[in-house]
Amino acid sequence: MRQEEIWDADAATGYDTPGTGMFAPEVLGPTVTTLAELAGNGAALEFAVGTGRVASPLAAKGVAVTGIELSRPMVEQLRTKAAEEAVPVVLGDMVTATAPGVGSFHLVYLVFNAISVLQTQPEQVECFRNAARHLAPGGRFVIELWVPDVHKLPPDKKAVVCQYEPGHISLDTYDVLTQHVVSHHFDFEEGKRTAKLFQSPHRYIWPSELDLMAQLAGFELESRHADWEGSPFTADSGSHVSVYRLPAGEHLAPVSEATS
Repeated sequence: MRQEEIWDADAATGYDTPGTGMFAPEVLGPTVTTLAELAGNGAALEFAVGTGRVASPLAAKGVAVTGIELSRPMVEQLRTKAAEEAVPVVLGDMVTATAPGVGSFHLVYLVFNAISVLQTQPEQVECFRNAARHLAPGGRFVIELWVPDVHKLPPDKKAVVCQYEPGHISLDTYDVLTQHVVSHHFDFEEGKRTAKLFQSPHRYIWPSELDLMAQLAGFELESRHADWEGSPFTADSGSHVSVYRLPAGEHLAPVSEATS
């Protein structure tokens, strides 16, 4: 399925979980605070802005935030929280779409594993290049991404249970040859024997591979931490927040110039 088919109206209306999960204050608060510090007095651009989980509170902090989003229903859900004037959104692919102000943003960011929804390595590399095109010299590209946990796979098995709690269970199925993983989320309603299933495909990326993608787009790794609060990144970390920076005085040319 195409991403715009996965993130349909049903997915959009059920995406927000105010106060819990990735919307919990202890999760969202440090994310927004760190991004606001990195943006400084400049404008920020969120790839895969979704329903505005991060963009809306970031804009409320005074940061000028623009979004790029492929799913129209997700943007419609965002509009219940933030008007177009507060968080303008370009409807399109984060690999190729261009936002107003290209070449002038201080910060581009991708949170909650969003880069992994791109299904091929070339698309992921081009995502870095698109971020570089949007940034001013010295600008930063921030990515939040999980560390592949294929080491948890039992011998000769392809699935790992990654979350279990009352009313919900999720598991990931892996193809280690292509680095593809499909997340299967099962939600159970009390008193019912059937479950609602939501599936999302991803291509997982190792941190070292991500760094090479950044280099190809002209970035340098500035920092890497295990979370938004700045905890050290170690061999046991399940995810990372990586900050890449363009050298001062350099950024990629617009698509039309770079490919001419």
